[in-house]
Amino acid sequence: MENDPSAVPHRERAREAFFGRLKGPALRPGQAALLQTLLPTLLVDLDTPAPTELTGLFSAPVERVHLEIGFGGGEHLLAETRRRPETGFIGVEPFVNGMAKLLSVVQAEPRPNLRLYDDDATRLLDWLPEASLSGIDLLYPDPWPKKKHFKRRFVNARNLDRFARVLVPGASFCFASDIDTYVDWTLQHCRDHPAFEWTASRAADWHEPFEGWPGTRYEAKAIREGRRPAYLTFRRV
Repeated sequence: MENDPSAVPHRERAREAFFGRLKGPALRPGQAALLQTLLPTLLVDLDTPAPTELTGLFSAPVERVHLEIGFGGGEHLLAETRRRPETGFIGVEPFVNGMAKLLSVVQAEPRPNLRLYDDDATRLLDWLPEASLSGIDLLYPDPWPKKKHFKRRFVNARNLDRFARVLVPGASFCFASDIDTYVDWTLQHCRDHPAFEWTASRAADWHEPFEGWPGTRYEAKAIREGRRPAYLTFRRV
């Protein structure tokens, strides 16, 4: 029927634009092949209903599930999957080159406690069940340093609401950045959100890396250029 609403094509939700370019230099043929073969076996499928227990997403038995948003080259995510085999990890990275780099390692060293998502993290957050995550890491996100672009920073009231919905009480949201304005921005937004409290008890806490922190190439470059990283941990109350 002409006026049947069900006949109107469904519009795909637009990305919320918290990240910049999606692709960098041309991939090597082997990397491109991994995006076609290995990545589909690890992707979380948002077209299916989320499982009641997220631990069921993994091929290995895991006790809890942790999310890393924007894993870059994958240094931290890969180190954590190795260090904590009892935890399942979902890594989000829309930047094709970063995803390809991680897949190259996973091909050689399979991670049964790893799943991936290659699009807007807010879509995944909205798909996840309530109180389903043991932690969220947001490490060196796009800083959007110009004031007119602040609205594109991933840390905002709406996304903190999303974090609060999917984190179990007592779980941690960990944030790292070398951009002072973004660190201040995050402290202010988490201070103003009733679901989060900063865990720092002394001034040095926010300059000490997280437990098991492997460092990243981006971080090493920031330090060489004189920018001091900050490591913030907030607890879901």
